[in-house]
Amino acid sequence: MSSSSVEEIVTDCLAVRVRLIGRALTSLYDSALGGHDVTIAQVNLLAALGMVGPCAPSQLGEVLQLERSTVSRNVNLLLNHGWIEALSSDAKGIREVELTRAGRAKIESVMPQWRQAQRQATELLGTAGANAIQAIASNMGYPPGS
Repeated sequence: MSSSSVEEIVTDCLAVRVRLIGRALTSLYDSALGGHDVTIAQVNLLAALGMVGPCAPSQLGEVLQLERSTVSRNVNLLLNHGWIEALSSDAKGIREVELTRAGRAKIESVMPQWRQAQRQATELLGTAGANAIQAIASNMGYPPGS
């Protein structure tokens, strides 16, 4: 591999940059939500479930582009907290989940800190950067129904 290939990857790779930005933003939101015993990933899962309505965990994974193991782990945590409930299950596992009243209350309780993190993220990215991320996500079908 030539040094120009190395340099090209290091200086131009969009995947690396998106992951760096993602880690920085996740840390920002998780720090803001720290006192609520919930991560931004879990809040987003709750919100997606509230938006989509009762559905299979696999559908949540599709909506949020998450791996099956990540969905399973977070669904179990959310079930244990009572923020979601299993509507149906069988020998293969949970077939359908729904956001509970406690889950909706959890979302509402984190909103002041979430909004603060959202403002900080917009400052970090700049308005144009934040708008670009919203547009890209929309073009990829998020939020559901957009």
